[in-house]
Amino acid sequence: MIGTGLAGQDVALACAEAGWSVGIADERPFGGTCPLRGCDPKKVLVHAAHAADQVRRLAGGHGLSGDPQIDWGELMAFKRTFTAPIPGGVEEKLDEAGVDCYHSAARFTGERTLAVGGETVEAEHVLIATGATPMELGIEGEEHLTRSDEFLEMDALPERLVFIGGGYISMEFAHLAARAGAGAVTMLEMTERVLQGFEPDVVEAVVAATGALGVQIETERRVRAIEKDGDTLTVVAEREGEENGDRERYPADAVVHGAGRVPHLDALDLEAAGVERNDDGTLALSEHLRSTSNPAVYAAGDAAQQGPPLTPVAHLDGRAVEKALLADGEPPNYAGTPSVVFTTPRLASVGLTEAEARDSGFDVAVESGDASGFFHPRHRRQEHAFYKVLAEAGSGRVLGAHLAYPHAEEVINVFALAVREGLRVNDLKAGVYTYPSAASDVQYMLP
Repeated sequence: MIGTGLAGQDVALACAEAGWSVGIADERPFGGTCPLRGCDPKKVLVHAAHAADQVRRLAGGHGLSGDPQIDWGELMAFKRTFTAPIPGGVEEKLDEAGVDCYHSAARFTGERTLAVGGETVEAEHVLIATGATPMELGIEGEEHLTRSDEFLEMDALPERLVFIGGGYISMEFAHLAARAGAGAVTMLEMTERVLQGFEPDVVEAVVAATGALGVQIETERRVRAIEKDGDTLTVVAEREGEENGDRERYPADAVVHGAGRVPHLDALDLEAAGVERNDDGTLALSEHLRSTSNPAVYAAGDAAQQGPPLTPVAHLDGRAVEKALLADGEPPNYAGTPSVVFTTPRLASVGLTEAEARDSGFDVAVESGDASGFFHPRHRRQEHAFYKVLAEAGSGRVLGAHLAYPHAEEVINVFALAVREGLRVNDLKAGVYTYPSAASDVQYMLP
């Protein structure tokens, strides 16, 4: 196994339990992206920002008083109580299962052989679970960028932050930084809108909330360079479509890379193993996540890039590889996999967008609207809330749901189950929900 994230651990432990001789290699601390430098530490920081935001919203005549301030250093220390034990705990679990652990990078030297920490290791099967890495931008001064994992380790919050890219990483970190006291937060997105891939109507509510927070969002801006003068960085950008036109300059104390991630594959020497890639650089895999050119090699999680780049997908992939290796294989089923952006309001999505549904030929019934007057946004004083739910006209089968809403990260699971299991609108209407809860509002969002 190459990589000690969730997919690598799942497959390693399952194979070891089946009596196989198993080794796992990772040049970074054991545990992978999610628990060490991704979703878990991010959520610890974001939760503090959400809590401070809620108090501020309810202060001044709404039952609370005061203006809570985030102590960044103290918050980082608290975050490390979650991340620091992970590598040792993961290695202990693998050791107890009899898995050989290598604290080293691995690269192929043949179809079934790898160089690992000065040793040559031969394997009947190899799993690539190396995760993803920030894509190279190919701009002058790229070495001055702060990567997302580095942002999560900053001991002090910079006064001026510029985020390159308008995806979920930039959006979440921008909300966090603004609420934690950064003086100026700017986001530069190359396309015409941020959060590409999410339902545009719902994104508009998040964009409005982001602007109200004081974050400056600039779309159709292509970054050309990052200049450094002492401790000050300057991002040089131009309007998309106006190459060599007037360039805009954005001063910053830190410039954060949020412009996308790609499978972390380049250091593996895939050619030595005869592992082929597709034209877009992704691995050429079967539906069972097996290399189409080298049957000894499998891939999972972000390295495979078959499903959405999410932690639950790594688990799905890991289970699929387990079954392919140990039993009758079944391909992973990504249907109904929800995605969440931890802003305020949270943005959550599952299934098809309206454009995707219509392009697929569905006769679509849509229920959507401003939800700021619903009970939960109103009592939290969240002025920006929106929902859109899609169903197939006639059958009532739920096709997708898109929320900018309090606790959307929880509510979306109701819709995710509906999409995955082919439930109908009437099935959700017949449900009995705890009340008043955010999930009980599902009944008012249905076509």
